[in-house]
Amino acid sequence: MSKGLPETRTDAAMSELVPEPRPKPVVPMKPVSINANLLGYIGIDTIIEQMRKKTMKTGFDFNIMVVGQSGLGKSTLVNTLFKSQVSRKSSSWNREEKIPKTVEIKAVGHVIEEGGVKMKLTVIDTPGFGDQINNENCWEPIEKYINEQYEKFLKEEVNIARKKRIPDTRVHCCLYFISPTGHSLRPLDLEFMKHLSKVVNIIPVIAKADTMTLEEKSEFKQRVRKELEVHGIEFYPQKEFDEDLEDKTENDKIRQESMPFAVVGSDKEYQVNGKRVLGRKTPWGIIEVENLHHCEFALLRDFVIRTHLQDLKEVTHNIHYETYRAKRLNDNGGLPPGEGLGSVLPPVPATPCPTAE
Repeated sequence: MSKGLPETRTDAAMSELVPEPRPKPVVPMKPVSINANLLGYIGIDTIIEQMRKKTMKTGFDFNIMVVGQSGLGKSTLVNTLFKSQVSRKSSSWNREEKIPKTVEIKAVGHVIEEGGVKMKLTVIDTPGFGDQINNENCWEPIEKYINEQYEKFLKEEVNIARKKRIPDTRVHCCLYFISPTGHSLRPLDLEFMKHLSKVVNIIPVIAKADTMTLEEKSEFKQRVRKELEVHGIEFYPQKEFDEDLEDKTENDKIRQESMPFAVVGSDKEYQVNGKRVLGRKTPWGIIEVENLHHCEFALLRDFVIRTHLQDLKEVTHNIHYETYRAKRLNDNGGLPPGEGLGSVLPPVPATPCPTAE
């Protein structure tokens, strides 16, 4: 044992004199730019066409909610947006219906096809909102409905044998109708947007803008923007969700100039200068719905459908739904919603153990 000690010390001394070579840090390779013209055509760009064909086959869901007092033209505006009878009035509403005593939720589904692309549109109306003498907490049924759709999607998502394509009933967009008083927002408006902006994409619109002069409209829009800012109410598109400088520049312009959209809705056509236009007939002329000099309906339509529809769906899924999902799983100890794993996993039948032969 004692003879081995000097050798050990010598080895230790040698190891101190000659340090072990350290492995070189792994440096990630920089992407090399390849000129496709030199190497030949690969076909990567066809992915866009593949996605387009798949979307045309399967279609997509879009669910829009309208909230506001009766008489603000909610149903008419939605019909004008999609140029078809998609509101509840066109299917089951009649003029003899009384205003409901509490807020009700009515959803009407349609399939709209344009250019070979199918959209499964659901319009969610909220009759009774803000129509009572006491409107305390009248937004709670709406918030409950929105969360129920998140819960429904979450339960489908955590199933072991889940569907290949989960039906999406989540509310992607909420149009909140502001009465054209020209003064200021009501406490109900502020309370609703303060509570609901955390769970859904809210787009404020000033209804029946033709009841105000151009000066009144401009002043009212500025006053509404200021009040929302003072009360810390975020509306869509939210600043913190802008992904790059281009998005920020575009959305800043919308937030500072267009919001809230002052709109007029109409599903009636009139002849103006030899052309058929959607409009409202007044004693002093025709108010053209799609004329930017008359109202901002065209800006709202382009914003909701032509430029931000996909983003509305992505923000709903990646922000609002993920926030709800994380909270539900956290409250349930990390388990799927329900009574635990037993509520999601299928029951395993008790089978006798095979005997060894």
